[in-house]
Amino acid sequence: MKTLLTGAATLALLAGAVHAGGHLSSTEDKRIALSNNYAGNSWRQAMLQTFEETGSQAVEDGVVAAVDAFTTSENQATEQAAQIQNMILQGYDAIVLNAASPTALNGAVKEACDAGVTVVSFDGIVTEPCAWRIAVDFAAMGREEVDYLATRLPDGGNLLEIRGLAGVFVDDEISKGIHEGVAEHSQFEIVGSVHGDWAQDVAQKAVAGILPSLPEVVGVVTQGGDGYGAAQAFDAAGRPTPLIVLGNRQDELQWWAEQRDANGYETMSLSIAPGVASLAFWVAQQILAGEEVPKDLTVPFLKITQDGLDEALASTPEGSVANVSYTLKDAQAVIADAK
Repeated sequence: MKTLLTGAATLALLAGAVHAGGHLSSTEDKRIALSNNYAGNSWRQAMLQTFEETGSQAVEDGVVAAVDAFTTSENQATEQAAQIQNMILQGYDAIVLNAASPTALNGAVKEACDAGVTVVSFDGIVTEPCAWRIAVDFAAMGREEVDYLATRLPDGGNLLEIRGLAGVFVDDEISKGIHEGVAEHSQFEIVGSVHGDWAQDVAQKAVAGILPSLPEVVGVVTQGGDGYGAAQAFDAAGRPTPLIVLGNRQDELQWWAEQRDANGYETMSLSIAPGVASLAFWVAQQILAGEEVPKDLTVPFLKITQDGLDEALASTPEGSVANVSYTLKDAQAVIADAK
């Protein structure tokens, strides 16, 4: 599903952007770095790959001078803050940031801004006012999961919640939305909650650990990367497979297709596309080019329904996650929509 442009198509788009006021030539000497806090699942790997592909193409096309990606080893805000400070010292013009914490990095982000560095946070965003933020409405994503379960399971029942990485903004927001959804649909009750770290192996162990203490579960609400692990845990425990909302990972989609073909299993899958990193790159480039960009930008989450399962599975590499890359033109449209 990647939409990166190459060759003549890229050159035509770049020329058009300059003509339209994109001022791409004014960033040809600029250097952009990615500061990433975690790479331990397929979503993050796809995010890094998309960023590197987008950045490499932009360097090759002469849009910017350099694009580099860095990931911390321990997912600690203190380590990422030091990484950002090092990027300032190395003279990067912009930092694209997937943050370990919405607040703990604000000091380092402010240092970057004060040094004249553009900071664009995405996915895991920061609250420092000088930074830009690109996010989906994660709380709405959580609410949509419960809304969907309400249409499929009108009588309600017990739900298991699988959360993401503890202490991260995304985890808190999706969980908040899920609980808001349950408050609205009172026929449901969350009877258990575990952290799956957005990784199927972690989720499988966590669900296996809590299942013996749970009553019958009719639905599982998730955050992405955990649905297949949950299904494996229910199967190993000899318990009926509940309606599991999935998170666009290839192993989840493959399992879904197999269950659909075997017994008519039906669900939905949704997540933020890893390609949001490419959008963040182009937003940073546009800011460096002198464009007026609102501080808060919103992108829709990528949703897969029963009807779109086969197409999504066919275009998702094994071990990866359903994705879409954003072009310069896409970024300009998102910026225009936010004004």
